Amino acid sequence: MESGLLPIPAKRYFTIGEAADLCGVKPHVLRYWEQEFTQLRPMKRRGNRRYYQHHEVLMIRRIRELLYDQGFTISGARLRLQELAPSGAQHDADSRAADADTAAAYLGAAPDGKVAAPRPQSQPWHDLAFALRRELHAIRDLLTPAAV
Repeated sequence: MESGLLPIPAKRYFTIGEAADLCGVKPHVLRYWEQEFTQLRPMKRRGNRRYYQHHEVLMIRRIRELLYDQGFTISGARLRLQELAPSGAQHDADSRAADADTAAAYLGAAPDGKVAAPRPQSQPWHDLAFALRRELHAIRDLLTPAAV
């Protein structure tokens, strides 16, 4: 399966370029696969920068093998992944939730020293909730009297 692919280094997070190099695909392919495979959900931080974890790099390699080596179609590969790991999606969601605080601290804090909350990925209305929460925190910071 992984013939010709680089070994995955012992890092916690990989940029889209690093993940693409490790999996032998181009970054635009990874962005497309994120739309097609619900199991592939990298963390997104400031400016929508993607950060892939080790298990996601392994998932990309599995998707690549199904599509390129075994000749599956996108929908066939999607079904095959669901057959192979029906409980894997729940494990990935639990893993992301458990790593949220660690990821926020690892990927950087806001300029005021506060750690920004990770952006929710599960449903579209979370984008609005995230933006509103950020805006409310900014307003609160403006209204809080400065210490003299």
